[in-house]
Formats: sequence, C-alpha cells, structure tokens
Amino acid sequence: MGLDELRTLLARHARPDATTAIDGVLISKVEHAAPPSPSMSGTVMALIAQGAKHIALGDRVYEYRAGQYLIASVDLPITGHYVDTGPGRPAVGFGLTLHPATVAELLLQAAPGDLVSGGGTPSGMAVSTAPAELIDAVTRLVRLLDQPRDRAVLAPLLKREILWRLIAGEQGATVRQLGLADSSLAHIARSVRWIRDHYTKSFRVEDVAQLSGMSVSAFYRNFQAVTAMSPIQFQKQIRLQQARLLLATHPNDVTDVGIRVGYDSPSQFSREYRRQFGAPPSQDATRLRGLTPDPALA
Repeated sequence: MGLDELRTLLARHARPDATTAIDGVLISKVEHAAPPSPSMSGTVMALIAQGAKHIALGDRVYEYRAGQYLIASVDLPITGHYVDTGPGRPAVGFGLTLHPATVAELLLQAAPGDLVSGGGTPSGMAVSTAPAELIDAVTRLVRLLDQPRDRAVLAPLLKREILWRLIAGEQGATVRQLGLADSSLAHIARSVRWIRDHYTKSFRVEDVAQLSGMSVSAFYRNFQAVTAMSPIQFQKQIRLQQARLLLATHPNDVTDVGIRVGYDSPSQFSREYRRQFGAPPSQDATRLRGLTPDPALA
C-alpha cells in the first residue's frame, strides 16, 4: 500500500500540539526546516509519510524518510530536526506510544516459534523500512479520526495490530524487550528512569548497576548499547536539556539555572552548555525565545 492516502490524512488532521482524538496517536506536520532541538524521545514508533527527520542520540545519528519508521524503546535524550521540507511540501509523520504492558500481553498470545529471538542487547533506537502491512494498518487507524462512531471499538484493535506488526517485524527484538520484565533493556530502562529522576545529584555507577541487578561491567556495556552513552554522559545530557528549558523562561538567571540542574561550577556549566548547543547559556537563552519545542518524535 502506498503513502498517498496516509500523507493526506496526516496533513489534514495535524494539530499544533501533535495530539489527536485517539489516545497515544500523535501527528506531526512541519512546514519549514528548523535548527536541531533537544527533547526526550518517549517510547514510540514514528513513521514518516513525507519529508525526513534526523535524530542524534549520543554519538549515533539516525535518519528516517518517507516510508520508514523509527522505534524508540527507551525514553532517551535526543536532538532532532526535520529536513527535506519546504513551502507546499511539509514533513508529516505518525507516532504511536508504545506501552510495555501491551507488548507483554501480545507476547503471551504468540504461539511458540512465531518469534525469533535476537542475540545481545538491542539499541534503544532503530530505523527500518515500513512493510506494506504496517502502512496499511497505520492508515486504517488514522482513518478513524473521520469515523468517531467506530473509534472507541476499532482504535484499540488497530493499535494492537500495529504493535504486532512491529513485534514480528525487522526491529521486533527491540520492541519485544520492551515487554519483557527481565530483559536487559528493561533493566537499563529502570536505571534510565532513576538517573532522569535524580539528574541533579551525583551518583556512583556501582550503585545504579546494583539498582539494575547487574554487575558493573555488564551494566556499563548494556547501558552504552541501549543509549549510545555512558551513565555519566547520559546524566549530563539530561542536565543540559533541563537547563535549556529553564533558560527559555529565566534567561537572566544563568548561574542559578546551572546550580538548579546540578552544576557546582558556573564555568563548567557554561563550557559544557556551549559544547552541547553551540553558544554560551546567556546567548542561547536569547535565541531560545524564537524557538518552539518539537511536539513529538514523529
């Protein structure tokens, strides 16, 4: 199935905040290319129907274009922007939030031998070309935005179909680990949440490894495989993203913002901020006034 109908539906139903009348379904429409902006990925499947998007995660860069989808199985700090867009040709994309409980339920219903397990710990992010069956299921789900009578009954069924296509698809190993409580990815996701919730505090890697139920060496190896960063680099990304959000509303409180996100040294904060965003905090704060955050990964 082609993308023409899906592209038309997404462009028509897009809202500024990317939400829709179907819970967990997001639609993005971007008319003009903008500078890369930081955000958290969420746990989502994002399918591009027109245009393209670049995502930077640590030292990895992902690009996905029309007809391709991206899976984020852990909520990760990313920097992203749309490309290949312009007047009369907006970038449009579909996003679906992934819930571990639903993944686990579908895995329990699968017959033995239906799914082939992959080796090792998968990355928390992956890109693939969408098969026709997946595009068809997404299109049928988006059609329900024009069919309010059918939405309550059919939307949950179509979301499950999409999720099953992902579980059984090329990036199935990444999606399946989201639903396995004892998987390496699930342990790393728990440590990611802990660091995100305590990003202002210093921590020992040994303590977070213990929280994840892993040896220090296994934890470090798996954390880097999933997030493309070390635990300390991950914390720094969260601190700097939070600082940038605070500076958008407190542009004259650079020193205080640095302290609030966990920096004891104003010079270190300024140095790391400039390295991350290309300008010192005070200068970037002025620039931020003209930017709006990316509403959705899709």
